[in-house]
Amino acid sequence: MQTPLIDPFARAITYLRVSVTDRCDFRCTYCMAEHMQFLPKADLLTLEELERLCGAFVDLGVRKLRITGGEPLVRRNILSFFQAMSERLGNGLDELTLTTNGSQLARFAAPLADLGVRRINVSLDTLDPDKFAAITRWGRLPQVLDGLRAAKDAGLRVKINTVALKGFNEDELFALLDWCAAEGHDLTFIEVMPMGDMGEEQRLGQYWALSDLRARLAQRLTLTSLAERTGGPARYVRIEETGQKIGFITPLTHNFCESCNRVRLTCTGELFMCLGQEDRADLRAPLRAGLGDAMLHDAIRAAISRKPKGHDFDYTRGVAGQMSRHMSHTGG
Repeated sequence: MQTPLIDPFARAITYLRVSVTDRCDFRCTYCMAEHMQFLPKADLLTLEELERLCGAFVDLGVRKLRITGGEPLVRRNILSFFQAMSERLGNGLDELTLTTNGSQLARFAAPLADLGVRRINVSLDTLDPDKFAAITRWGRLPQVLDGLRAAKDAGLRVKINTVALKGFNEDELFALLDWCAAEGHDLTFIEVMPMGDMGEEQRLGQYWALSDLRARLAQRLTLTSLAERTGGPARYVRIEETGQKIGFITPLTHNFCESCNRVRLTCTGELFMCLGQEDRADLRAPLRAGLGDAMLHDAIRAAISRKPKGHDFDYTRGVAGQMSRHMSHTGG
């Protein structure tokens, strides 16, 4: 084990989120444009290149690996990548997991469980089929619900990620809570993030502060704040009436940067040290130059030395402070 990755603010970097593709079979309105221009396939890292980069991060102390996209399960031969990464479980890597829209879970849930995946995050913003079709543009709710049943049958622990959208799912707040309780799923609410050129008015119109959402919950339910941290940005409460644990990811109303332990690797080999900053490091070049592991490790360490203290997301000025890239490029 080499000296671990430590950023300039004495934070150990132990969590890597890896986008294996920018492509997705949905077109969620807060995530990407309806007619997206996806990257040429030649620009993407091969699965073998992704394996080598991820292995280098594990060698340098990364303990948790989350596979994202786009929709990671639409990448051809993606199970071969999970197979390679699963061989690091117990050998430097503590957890292998993914974030998915659920569309492909009916096919992949059981194989993923066989490869050591124990928990998954599934993005789901509404339980209404018509609203689901509208927000995803191309998605079908029954397909996702079938996938969730397959995940449950495979023994995967499911956390539902719900983006809080003003005027869209405000009226489903308690329905989502009750459904997750009945299904045994965890639930985390997320503030919409200013990623990609979606138009300032549309973005600001979507924004529903989780401070307001939490206040609405507290009108009916007893919320107890929990000290629990899982290595991610969520802050948790327990609902005393049901025992549910609910998470809140609030990059706008509460800056969670002080404990950030993660970086993001794109499908093109760019390393973003912060989701809400544009600075990035090119890891594809040293990878394809045929450099040895020591030089690749040096490139990773140099990137971590530039990790900023926090992000620039801000709606308080009436603008989104947005990043030009879409979330599907960086990885959800």
